[in-house]
Amino acid sequence: MGTVRHMIDRDSHVPPWMQLAEILRERIRKGEITNRLPGERSLQQEFGLAPVTIRKAVRKLAEEGMVRTTPGMGSFVVKPSPESESGSATG
Repeated sequence: MGTVRHMIDRDSHVPPWMQLAEILRERIRKGEITNRLPGERSLQQEFGLAPVTIRKAVRKLAEEGMVRTTPGMGSFVVKPSPESESGSATG
């Protein structure tokens, strides 16, 4: 039996798509997702959300520059540039 790590709080004032976007953002930051995001069906099963809700969350991450979506291929984590990883090295 699988462990559910995050639940969508349907009673929250925060819409489910925003909650999912935050969960995925956190998984990317922690290195739990490093290349391809789980597929839409997989996320539907894990979180019990409608496809439109999942697409909205992924679209938000794409707008933020965290992922890029390729039709027919999926959504992929955008690797930070070396400058953004090292921060400001001037001094």
